[in-house]
Amino acid sequence: MINFKIADISDIDMIYKLSKENIDMYEDITKINYEKVLDWVKRKIHDNISSYKAIYYNGEKAGYFNFHEENNKLEIDDLYIFEMYRDKGIGTKIIKDCIKESNEKNIPIFLYVFSKNIKAVSLYTRLGFEITEKIKDTRYIMERGCI
Repeated sequence: MINFKIADISDIDMIYKLSKENIDMYEDITKINYEKVLDWVKRKIHDNISSYKAIYYNGEKAGYFNFHEENNKLEIDDLYIFEMYRDKGIGTKIIKDCIKESNEKNIPIFLYVFSKNIKAVSLYTRLGFEITEKIKDTRYIMERGCI
């Protein structure tokens, strides 16, 4: 069973930690201003914490995500599933729910993903997303139109 609660300020540090781990794993930090990027990430999470959702799986906190409208599109942002809850279909269910809302609102959906995150790129592709833009050598914008 998967359900959600609105994230609050007590979740900021964990979301930031997960974001930083993702950057450290997939970004070429020799080509970015690392401290500036981390500062931006921290501010983004802090300023938008009320739009983040904590994901619960069988009553236990299993991750976070942010799904919001951005420039007449819906964006899946910062989807993180804790390691012990991966491969249980949680991320797939969340993405499918986001796609359903996109279709109901007749608004395209998009996300940013690190190109080296092959598992995520594969999942998004399987769910109908296409790469629409490459950002530097490390990220893609993937988008899915409405059906």
